[in-house]
Amino acid sequence: MSTLDVAAGAIRRHETVEVVLLLAFAGGFIDAYTWIIHGVLANAQTANVVFLWVYAMSGDWAQAFHFVPPILAFTVGIVIAAWLRHIAGDRASTLSVLLEIVFLIVIGILHNRLPELAGTFGISMVAAIQAAIFVKVEGTVCSTVMITGNMRQIVESIFAVVYGSARSGTLRKAAVYFGLCAVFGCGAAVGAFATKTIPDLALGIPVIALLFVLLRCETAPREAPK
Repeated sequence: MSTLDVAAGAIRRHETVEVVLLLAFAGGFIDAYTWIIHGVLANAQTANVVFLWVYAMSGDWAQAFHFVPPILAFTVGIVIAAWLRHIAGDRASTLSVLLEIVFLIVIGILHNRLPELAGTFGISMVAAIQAAIFVKVEGTVCSTVMITGNMRQIVESIFAVVYGSARSGTLRKAAVYFGLCAVFGCGAAVGAFATKTIPDLALGIPVIALLFVLLRCETAPREAPK
């Protein structure tokens, strides 16, 4: 889709570039936060599963079970996202952002008393809700919580341009995906810095990003009527 499509309201509010970039920043931030504080990943459950079985096969069951809570929490978060889509329809994106903000605030408050429960379980639920609700940018599949698929889209788009089989807007598409990867990395960098320097306040940063997402979801053009 082109910029004209965006202006005409043909793209859903939660699929605009501005929204997904803010979400990618938050996604990178919370992954860095949970890795530094808890030694697990909030978003990349593939890595958590790999670590779980690596430690299990070496007989270190205590370390292996350390990766179980985020995997379970991610599953719960996906169920919550499915429930939101079922009961709220097009409002699911807005409600999910509100829920993420509330969860992160509660996690920040409870973290000193219940670090493992609040940190690994709570944040992985937040990541799962975001991963399940925000799955497209301008109508094309993307991820705001990891960059593997986005990197594939960049390479495939550039390949299509080089070999002359690209459709209109392919270069812009590659640029958007590159932006997602770059902003995710920036979020991880800021998350690492903030977690080490202001650990008690660090989660306030992704909350601010999500507040901007909430604002954009409420003010960006709605989907055009069919």
